[in-house]
Amino acid sequence: MTREEVFEGLKEVLTVIRPKTDLSKVNFDTELVRELAIDSLSMMLLALASEEKFQMKFPEGKPLPVTVGEVCDTIIEERGEN
Repeated sequence: MTREEVFEGLKEVLTVIRPKTDLSKVNFDTELVRELAIDSLSMMLLALASEEKFQMKFPEGKPLPVTVGEVCDTIIEERGEN
């Protein structure tokens, strides 16, 4: 999967987690906490939904992603597609 394909899939996940999010304003640099108001519960739901959608696991012990782009990069890396 390309970074853009992961990004599009991640936006689908965001519509479930944060249904009122204006996806037209979301890009790779969008900050999860500051701009999308993702709290700890939403972050866990985002991770679980992403793991299911992309058939991967977020690594334990690594810092949480700060931006949408970092989430995309982690998904690609964990799927072994880098």
